[in-house]
Parts: sequence; structure tokens; C-alpha cells
Amino acid sequence: MLIPFLNLIFNSDKMVASKAQDVPFSLFHLKEYIATTFNNNVIHYIQNSATIETGKSNALLFICLFTVLVFFVKNIFRYFAVHFLAPMRTGIASNIRQRLYDKILDLQVLYFSDQRKGDILTRLTNDVQEVEYGILHFLEVAFKEPVTIIATLVTMLILSPKLTLFVLIILPVSGYIIGRIGKTLKQASANSQQLQGLINSMVDETISGIRIIKSFTAEKILSNKFKTLNAAHNKIGTSMIRKRDLSTPLSEFLGITVVVVVLFVGGRMIIHHTSPLSAEAFIAFIVIFSQIIQPAKAFSNAFYFIQKGLASLRRIEEVLHEESKINDLPHAIAVTDFSNKIELKNVSFAYNDTIVLKNINLEIPKGKKIALVGVSGSGKSTFIQLLLRFFDTTKGEILLDGKNIRNIRQTDLRQLIALVTQQTTLFNDSVSNNIALGKISSQTEIKKAAVLAHADEFILKMPQQYDTNVGDNGIKLSGGEQQRLTIARAILKNAPILILDEATSHLDSNSEKLVHDALQNLLQDKTAIIIAHRLSTVQFADEIVVLREGSIIERGTHQQLMQQNGDYKKLVDLQQL
Repeated sequence: MLIPFLNLIFNSDKMVASKAQDVPFSLFHLKEYIATTFNNNVIHYIQNSATIETGKSNALLFICLFTVLVFFVKNIFRYFAVHFLAPMRTGIASNIRQRLYDKILDLQVLYFSDQRKGDILTRLTNDVQEVEYGILHFLEVAFKEPVTIIATLVTMLILSPKLTLFVLIILPVSGYIIGRIGKTLKQASANSQQLQGLINSMVDETISGIRIIKSFTAEKILSNKFKTLNAAHNKIGTSMIRKRDLSTPLSEFLGITVVVVVLFVGGRMIIHHTSPLSAEAFIAFIVIFSQIIQPAKAFSNAFYFIQKGLASLRRIEEVLHEESKINDLPHAIAVTDFSNKIELKNVSFAYNDTIVLKNINLEIPKGKKIALVGVSGSGKSTFIQLLLRFFDTTKGEILLDGKNIRNIRQTDLRQLIALVTQQTTLFNDSVSNNIALGKISSQTEIKKAAVLAHADEFILKMPQQYDTNVGDNGIKLSGGEQQRLTIARAILKNAPILILDEATSHLDSNSEKLVHDALQNLLQDKTAIIIAHRLSTVQFADEIVVLREGSIIERGTHQQLMQQNGDYKKLVDLQQL
């Protein structure tokens, strides 16, 4: 478009006397065909107008309108390119986020004992965002800019192969300089995301423990600790921004340097007549060459972004590639009911070389209620987690109706067990959804479970009753109310095996009696494993198992154990039961 314009401005008198030429279409002579066809139109406008000036004006208008049309078409396709790339860009980020969340759900429980919650949250949010901005931005550039670069290079080759070859020799030099600076950005980005994870963890811990922090007047100490973390994150962030922002001025300076070098070399070729290029064609070459700078800049900018994106991608892959140590076997069997007994044979478990359970042998027949008692650290909670297969035994085996639970699908095993823990876990959702967790239930079934757990009375007093949001981990409820909701959840699940881990510890005396009565009725046809410190909860168990330092030291009913005058009686006398 530029060459005809320059021809018209500088060589219009020649065009007045020129004759239209007929050049057949050919890919090998594309330049001549395009130039001749366009010049024929320009000559036609000049020669068939009333005056030469009018003809020149009409030809100029034709060139300008045609240029506008070309760029209009170009930008329509440019928009469609971005339009159709957008779902890919957001879709990939969405898929990564979903895969990460599913992996978090799939990983064994012990993984979260070793990892900071805030760091995992950072990988799910900030790191995925960096991948979207970095790597996927680079993909957009990789799809779009090569078309511009190739078209520009082809045009430059048609105009002047010598000059184009010279450009291709000096351009990589500027690319190398930009690349050297970009390498340092990747490590800085990884450090930044790691610090962001620590910051998120600290904020999460602060919110969770705000009452303890205030009661111990630890605000100043934590503020200083956060200040140190924040300052380190700020320092790395400033360094990263400076390096990233250096890419634009650096690439622009290097780009214009290359243009000036080309101007000098090409200008000498024109002055000394060592090139067949006309002056207007040389100017057009320079302008066309300048069009390659913007895509090249886009690549250099994308290179900086991809360094950050790759650092985040590596952190995401660490989680995605983490192997879960608790997996279903290839031929794991499906189990739908529990009909006989739970049996532990020579079960031992160690965590990080610390022995937690030693050589446990125990049978729990269907319909029986077994109580586990012992001082803190005796292995009671580990016993429960092995039964749920959150961990696998180090030695021995756990059998369900004679089948090793390692051979049973985890989902089927856990469907048979309802769990109520001392540490209540409620979600920032409605009362109904918290009770019906993991099960599609009708409102009637939910209310029936709430009534049995004696939760219905306080639920009906809430603003929206069963549709009331309970807040983050049930913060809007009292401790007793939280516990009754988790008991209602277990009642609704109606599993044949029920595990109560200090289930009544947060209830007042009145609520405890009501819930205790409801559980007694519910447990008539169920197998129960009860961990409790209260005598009222365990004394009616069919068998009480006393643990000390991971070993069973006493077994029997309440009356039998009291007569033995052993550890159980000492716990009762010390009012630990």
C-alpha cells in the first residue's frame, strides 16, 4: 500500500504517460502482478479524469480507501483470533484449577500434615493465575504473531533479499540480550510464590486463632513476623517488576538500533547504486521492517511472562505429580453392606519412625458397642483413622467381614462408616447442606435427623431456619450447636458402623443427655466405636478397650475393669472418665 502511495506522490508525472500493462497471475511473480494491477488502477484514475490534478486526487483517494479497507479486514480477523483463543486460555486455566482441586480431594490425609494450607491455596489461586497470564499469554502470541512475522519477512524478501538477510543476522543479537535478562525472572517468581504461600498460611492461622492471639496479647509479635515476610515478598516483587518492565524499553531501544543500522546500510546501497531498490521501495522496506518490531516486542514481553508462568507451573506440577500413598488396588472389590464383624489382626502403625500402635488384636462383632479409652497420645484416634483407611497399617491387617480393607474400594468402605469427631467441621453453607453432606436427601429426612440429634429446636429459631448459613466452620453457632449438627449428619447417613470421637465433648449436661438418649436408640442395630473421656458415655459399652502407648492393656465391661483396679479405675478416680 505504501509503495503506490509514494509512487503517486514522487513519480505521478511518469504515471500520466504510462500505459496499462497486462501481467498474468503467477505465484512466482506475485510482486509484479500486485504492483502492475494496482498501478493500472492508479493510471486509470489519473488518465480518465477531467484534469491531471483531479486524477491524482482520485488515485490518492483510491489508495487511501483501499488501505483503510485492508486494515479493516485485518482487524476483523485479529478480533476473531482473540475471540476464539479466549475460551482456550480461560479453559486451560479452569482445567488446571479443577485438576488441582480434585488432586487435593484425592491425596492422603498425611499429605496435609506436612504441607501448609496457605501454600496449597496459593498454588490453587495465584500460581494458576500466573500460568494463565504467563504461559497462556505466550500461547496467544505464539499463535498470532508468527503470521505477521512470516508475512512481513516474505514481503521484505521480495523487496530486497540482501537487506532481509542482513536483518536476520543482527536481530538474534537483540533477542539474546533480552533472553539473558529474562532467565533471572523465573527463580525470582518461584521465590515470590513461595513467600506468598507463607503469607497466606499466616493469615489463615491468624483468622483461625484470633481469640487465642488476643487473649495472649501476641498481636505485636505476629505483626512483626508478618512484616518480615511481607518485606521479603515486597523486595522480590519490586525486583521482578523492574526486570519485567525493562523488557519494553530494552526491546524498543534494540529494535530502533536495528532499524538505524538497516537505514545506514540500505541508504549506502541506494546512494552507491549497489541495489536495484528504488528510493520509495527502500522507504517501504523500512516501514514494513518496522512492522516486525511490534510482534518481536510481543515475543520478548511474552518471554518475561512465561518465565513467571513456568515457575508457577512447576509448583502446580509438584502437587499434581504427588503420589497418593493410599490407593485402591487394581482389582479392589465393591462392598455394599456389613454383616459380621470388624477384626484387627496384629495391627501396628508407625509415623515417621514413631510407633503409635503396637500389635493390636481386636474383634468388633456387628451390633456391639466398643469404647476406646486412654490418656492423650495412647493411639485412640490413630485406631479410627486406620479403620477409615486414612492411613495404611505398617504391619498386620484390618478385616471387614473377613475381607482386608486394602482390597475394598475406599468409597465403599467409607460409605459404611459414619464419623462424628471432637473437632467439628462445618462448611460455609446452609444448615440443610451441612447435615446432608455427601448424600442427596429430602428436607423431611434432614429434619428427622435434626430432631433425633436434638438440633431441630435451635434450627427453628434461626432467621431462615434450615436455609440459614452457618458461617465459616459454623462460627455463627455455639459449640454445642455445632456438635449437634455433626451428629445429625451422622444420623442421616445411617451407616451400619458409627464412630464417635469425643462426640459429646462440647455439649452441656442437658443437651448431652438428650443426644445420648437419641444415640442409644439409633445404635441398637448398629456397630459403634466410641472414644470418650466421660464415664456416662462409655460405661454402657459392651466392651471397653484401654490403650496405653499404643498397646491394649485392659479389656472388659465397666464393672469388670473397675474390679481389676488397673489403668481404667485410675482414669475414673482421676475423673478423666
